[in-house]
Amino acid sequence: MLNALQVFTTVTVGVMVGVEFSVAFVMNRIFNALPEDSDQLARAHGGRMLGAVMPFWYIGSLVLTAIWAIAGWHHHGAGLVVTAGALLILSVIMSILLLVPINNQGKTWTPENRPADWKKQMNRWDRYHYVRVAVIIAAFALLVTALT
Repeated sequence: MLNALQVFTTVTVGVMVGVEFSVAFVMNRIFNALPEDSDQLARAHGGRMLGAVMPFWYIGSLVLTAIWAIAGWHHHGAGLVVTAGALLILSVIMSILLLVPINNQGKTWTPENRPADWKKQMNRWDRYHYVRVAVIIAAFALLVTALT
């Protein structure tokens, strides 16, 4: 049963990493290349869509990691799992304090009501997001290592 939990947790976190990596290094580059107001409209739509799903994914990944840490406390790699959990906690804190406030504003913007500095705010969100992606990649790498 522990093996199934380990694999399920690792896959769940890995897919989350893939989505967030794709947002940072694929989707945002595509959005930035779109003409006129399309960039801002795409970011707003993405903010609404992913903003509805990602809280459950982040918290779910953290809960699964915590269960793994508890269930596997006396097994090989427990310290790696605990460290991965700490990094996932950091990613949730970063999300709540840094990224969600910007996202909550950006997802309501239209070309008619967006602030003049909307690109500056999106660039700030991107910078925070790059750091968060690095944090969850590190957590994922630790979980993968704990499997071996």
